[in-house]
Amino acid sequence: MIKVGDALPAASLSEFVAVEGNGCSLGPNAFDVAKEAAGKTVAVFAVPGAFTPTCSAKHLPGFVEKAAEFKAAGVDEIWCLSVNDAFVMGAWGQDQKTEGKVRMIGDGDAVFAKATGLTLDLNGKGLGLRSNRYSMLVKDGKVVQLNVEGPGKFEVSDADTLLKQAKA
Repeated sequence: MIKVGDALPAASLSEFVAVEGNGCSLGPNAFDVAKEAAGKTVAVFAVPGAFTPTCSAKHLPGFVEKAAEFKAAGVDEIWCLSVNDAFVMGAWGQDQKTEGKVRMIGDGDAVFAKATGLTLDLNGKGLGLRSNRYSMLVKDGKVVQLNVEGPGKFEVSDADTLLKQAKA
């Protein structure tokens, strides 16, 4: 499992860009995690699934509400990751009004989740292999804080916890 001090794993993730801008074409846009995180402080959090109860009611909304506070604490970007495709993540972002606050990133094949060792096996429950619920603070591509939830828990990966760590 990834730990504090480790570099983010080599992976390609994707996000849906609803409007054209900054040289991005419309539709899902793939990016290299290491290149995208280089030189930045990034608050990353992962959820088991878009539109799921805890993820939609508590986890994502906390980061959306605190986006300005993260920026004031020196965080350049907030990334929400889920083992969903970029279209689902884009729709969830529109539903949760994340534009300009949280980047909604799809790990459709669970490549990043597997590479970090933070997978959650929900086979038999109709959800397949997913990402565990966690948050991490990343500086220049290296993990400086990592908060991994226990099974079925939402206690340490919330926005308030990561924000306190970012301010420290």
